[in-house]
Amino acid sequence: MTIDQAWLAQRAGEFQAAILFLTRLRYGLPEVSAGGDLAKAGWAFPLAGILVGIIGAVVYALAQRLGLPAWPAAALSVAATMAVTGCLHEDGLADTIDGFGGGTTREQKLAIMHDSHIGTYGVCALAIAIMLRVSALAMLAAAGPVTVALIAVHSAARAVMPVFMAFVPPARRDGLSASAGRPPSLSAAVAAVLGVLILILCLGFGHGLVALLVLAIAAALVAWLALAEIGGQTGDVLGAVEQVSEIAILLVALW
Repeated sequence: MTIDQAWLAQRAGEFQAAILFLTRLRYGLPEVSAGGDLAKAGWAFPLAGILVGIIGAVVYALAQRLGLPAWPAAALSVAATMAVTGCLHEDGLADTIDGFGGGTTREQKLAIMHDSHIGTYGVCALAIAIMLRVSALAMLAAAGPVTVALIAVHSAARAVMPVFMAFVPPARRDGLSASAGRPPSLSAAVAAVLGVLILILCLGFGHGLVALLVLAIAAALVAWLALAEIGGQTGDVLGAVEQVSEIAILLVALW
């Protein structure tokens, strides 16, 4: 195997690791470790997001072809993206809000986040997040705008995750985020560049820049809150920042 072939094989393996972690798509993919492989695969998170966005867009278009109005079509589209990701990020959002809202000390907050049960704060956060996503897609209405919005949303929101991991330290020594470690600087930078390019290509230059600004502010606020509440990020916090990023981009797409 030449150097170029070895390099391509390594990048392909990292792309597969991103798909294995971020989706439930398993066909033909070998198993990978959740540690260094996942950290190195951060650059490919936006590409895995494109797949999720396309699946959501196909479901939306099919629903409209069957004569469904925009609202149920949007609900089915969001449900499809949740199914293909195994509600990975929704789970993180619910656990994060439960922990931050229900605990009084750092240890209590982390313990609540680690608990598999969902509380009132988490239920309310999920309900609001899903309503915002469904309503935004329904307001876009036509299949074309919905398609480009979904691709932009799911790709850019996942591009935020490795950048977030690179700048915000893990809050605990165990868990998925700690075992993965911080992504290499180049991996996080490539993810960021891909996210920006996809935002601009899908939403246009003006809307893309606005979405980028809103996205940066939203991610910074989540980072500040995570540092203040538990001293860093966890896998749940990464799920929360992905969900907040999705909503932020969708709201800009409506503007």
